[in-house]
Amino acid sequence: VGWAGVWCESWEGGQRRGAARRPGSPGSAQPGDGGRGEPDPELACGTGPGSWATTAGRRDFGLRPADASCTFAQKADGWTIRNFLQRISCSFLTGDGKAALQKDLDSKLFGQHLAKKVILNALSGFISNPKPKKPLTLSLHGWTGTGKNFVSKIIAENIYEGGLNSDYVHLFVATLHFPHISNITLYKDQLQSWIRGNVSACARSIFIFDEMDKMHAGLIDAIKPYLDYYDNLDGVSYQKAIFIFLSNAGAERITDVALDFWRSGKQREEIKLKDMEHALSVSAFNNKNSGFWHSSLIDRNLIDYFVPFLPLEYKHLKMCIRVEMQSRGYEVDEDIVSRVAEEMTFFPKEERVFSDKGCKTVFTKLDYYYDD
Repeated sequence: VGWAGVWCESWEGGQRRGAARRPGSPGSAQPGDGGRGEPDPELACGTGPGSWATTAGRRDFGLRPADASCTFAQKADGWTIRNFLQRISCSFLTGDGKAALQKDLDSKLFGQHLAKKVILNALSGFISNPKPKKPLTLSLHGWTGTGKNFVSKIIAENIYEGGLNSDYVHLFVATLHFPHISNITLYKDQLQSWIRGNVSACARSIFIFDEMDKMHAGLIDAIKPYLDYYDNLDGVSYQKAIFIFLSNAGAERITDVALDFWRSGKQREEIKLKDMEHALSVSAFNNKNSGFWHSSLIDRNLIDYFVPFLPLEYKHLKMCIRVEMQSRGYEVDEDIVSRVAEEMTFFPKEERVFSDKGCKTVFTKLDYYYDD
């Protein structure tokens, strides 16, 4: 099934309905409008009452959206938008989406048979469904360097041209975008406005939340309504959006299971999702240092899949190094591959089974051998 032909229309009859406003309550006085509650012509093409959208939201969270090449015409009853490229489109890449995604996962992601299977089936099934009942919500768990961010990049690249740089993919990093506990109320309001505006502009928007384990407890509940089984909220449907959460929460449990299999002489590929998915959700729910702590997202079963990323072994590091060599245009030198892999540190201390940083630093270590 191809993933092409999905359009997000913001126009009817060639003219936008509604007008862009700054963040805030519908119809209320907004900063910069002289207290009159009028739409602001400097903002780019928000959709729906009181909402705001951006074509470059990932770069400008909490500030005014970037210019969207809108042309404005002033009328007696306020501002209207015309000729916004005639329509806002967010079409998927063409081709056999599932096959392309599987190829990327098989050739670029190593040691993660569970993540590959879950993500491939979840995404292909969701995108192929013309009328999903709720947004797709994935929660990726594991130690640093196991591939969580990398998979998010692969997903984005397989859905939208430009990948993470697409206008319809929005990345939030907890320590960057939500750093101060004292501003939690402001963050909630901004987050809700950001999601509402961007989904209004493109129903197939993708939202990625990194460092969920560092997010203030309860903040993520601000977006709970958008993940639930509602046909629409205030005229906006969120059922085709995709939410991806990245977290270290539960990594200890994942490691325990993987280590038990290794010590029992079993192959890691024998590990099943049922061996750890429930434990992952319980671990995240009870982790006071996680944004999921006592979260209604877990309590209400709004997260569709808890996806474990297993700790990587020595052989997986060598796979990462080979791919990186090839991407730089070098022939694979097995001597250098082994030397870089051996420089990594492993745990447990006695058995040295798993890399404590995954593949995260192999790329910088490789620089040493190719430093001009």
